[in-house]
Amino acid sequence: MKFLRFLLLGIVFGIVLTKTEAVSWFRIYEMFKFQSFHMFGIIMVAICTGVIGIQLIKSFKVKDFSGEEIQIVDKEKGFLRYIFGGALFGLGWGLVGCCPGPIFVLLGTGALGVVIVLIGALLGTYLYGVLKDKLPH
Repeated sequence: MKFLRFLLLGIVFGIVLTKTEAVSWFRIYEMFKFQSFHMFGIIMVAICTGVIGIQLIKSFKVKDFSGEEIQIVDKEKGFLRYIFGGALFGLGWGLVGCCPGPIFVLLGTGALGVVIVLIGALLGTYLYGVLKDKLPH
């Protein structure tokens, strides 16, 4: 019962992603070809929402499930790793036509081809876990 509100929030979020066409392969294709502002607008709203949310968490000292204050540690400065990571993420996004975020939303809409994307995301996460100590952070 404790997690029911998060399940409901996730369902609402999935509906919003679907209704705004943020999970549409065609919209993602348009974005990468710079033919439409639609996805860029959604991404900008998400960035602004995230920035405001993080500032609210810091300002109001929001607590997690266990009652501990949420600590958001600043990342060390870097440039090359963000360029490499962003290029790799964008390449995967462009080739697959799917951002990892709405994988489960797409599964819920019946797009069973996204199972391959889910397997790839899980495999990539596993490989990162195995190799993370050897990678330059």
